[in-house]
Amino acid sequence: MSKILYVVAVDGSDWGDRAADRAITLAEKVNASVKLITVVDWSYLQQPMIMEGGVNLPILDKTTEEKNITNSVLVPLLEKYKHSDVGLTAELIWGDPVDEINEHVKKTHANMLFVGRQGRSRIVDMLLGSVANKLAHTVGIPIVLVP
Repeated sequence: MSKILYVVAVDGSDWGDRAADRAITLAEKVNASVKLITVVDWSYLQQPMIMEGGVNLPILDKTTEEKNITNSVLVPLLEKYKHSDVGLTAELIWGDPVDEINEHVKKTHANMLFVGRQGRSRIVDMLLGSVANKLAHTVGIPIVLVP
């Protein structure tokens, strides 16, 4: 029998951090592994800005952004739980959060997904529908929506 794997979608929000905490607490009790993932939509970071004199595209370097996001979202959680007995890994993925999380869960044969009930942007959630809500309807494995 293969080891139990919990995937946790984190985004640097308090809700994502609590999802990681819940997953790791449960993983310690059942001897599961935990994989933290953060998904960044590059096209969202490349939105044009209307400035005086025309439209300007932001100048963002993907490698720099990846390093910044890894250091601000994943590294603090890895440091916080480095002394736990849980096998803990982390990965940054580029793409649409719902699509990439669904894909990752299938690819890794995860047993459960943990997601914060709310992400970093309440306004985006209200306008577009939350990632957590979309995942709850599409992921195909048990999902824990952490308040």
